[in-house]
Amino acid sequence: MSPTFGKCYDPTGATWGIPTYPWKLAPDGYATRRQLRAQGLRPGGQPVAAQVVRRSRHRRDGMLVAYLYRVDRAQPVRPMTARKWGALALAMLARRTCPQCRRDAGYVIPASLGACVPCAYPDEQRAA
Repeated sequence: MSPTFGKCYDPTGATWGIPTYPWKLAPDGYATRRQLRAQGLRPGGQPVAAQVVRRSRHRRDGMLVAYLYRVDRAQPVRPMTARKWGALALAMLARRTCPQCRRDAGYVIPASLGACVPCAYPDEQRAA
């Protein structure tokens, strides 16, 4: 067994406090938040049941961790209500509205520009 694999394999939770598995080797019945969401489920307030760990050169501690939840305890995702859809539509409209010309740009205004492209580069638009 490789040293990296040995550090990540702790099914009893003696070292890390919760059961720990190497990346992509978690047993069936566990899923991450994204995997639960793809199945139409959510954790539903349950605590973290296990974790998967892999090495990462970009992290200070050298480990990348993903928390796992039990699928049998997961609950269905709450449906969107009409008010939530309306609030989401207003939020997206605010992201598309240029703060300078107050028009709907038809795309999300880039944070790097802070305005729609015609307002951010007025000289280049006239030359074209």
